[in-house]
Amino acid sequence: MRDALRAALMAPVLVPQVVWVVLRAAHLPEAAGPRDGVAGAGPDLRLLIVGDSSGAGVGVETQEDALAGRLVAHLAPHFRVHWRLEARGGATTTTALADLAQMPEQPFDVAVIALGVNDAKNGMRRVRWRRNYRDLAARLQERFGVTRIVASGVPPLGVFPLLPRPLRGVLGRRAAALDGELRNLVAQNPALRYVSMEFPMDRGLMAADGFHPAAPLYDMWAGRVAERIREG
Repeated sequence: MRDALRAALMAPVLVPQVVWVVLRAAHLPEAAGPRDGVAGAGPDLRLLIVGDSSGAGVGVETQEDALAGRLVAHLAPHFRVHWRLEARGGATTTTALADLAQMPEQPFDVAVIALGVNDAKNGMRRVRWRRNYRDLAARLQERFGVTRIVASGVPPLGVFPLLPRPLRGVLGRRAAALDGELRNLVAQNPALRYVSMEFPMDRGLMAADGFHPAAPLYDMWAGRVAERIREG
């Protein structure tokens, strides 16, 4: 309640800053290239990636350098990866649920979720975030047969170089709250694995907009996700 009141009082400052951030972050396109494919050798692994603009590869030119491409590259020495990417700019847990409902049923072994920034930016309440994420995990398990879900944490927006103050502090607190809810949910669901999105805040790891990952950060992120997939 206190954070909500603070945000309401600061609205005349925050709203223009949000508009500026959205316009600048939207300047970069999603990564070009295939959004499904097969690569590698070994046991078959059917992989679904669900996400927002970071899942879609904004910040790099091709999917080869984005999360999907780097994740397949990390997994290909160990598995024959049949992968599919379902991600788009502006996606939230709410829109992801709707998109999965429209997606044809097909079996996957593992799903990777990369959502949360837009939920935080839009001021989603913690209770609804938790419910949405729980429903998202259930839909992946029940509709697509997924047995393992790797949940990427909500990035620490409070340290993003693009974000001006006081917006940085407000979004940082929102992101931290949602990430805490996600950690609690992961602890209660044995199908979920958590991947932290806390990385060294090196400007060279960020794209030109200061908001999305650059190629090295996508590779680091993919490496962490691959470790979770290979566990057990």
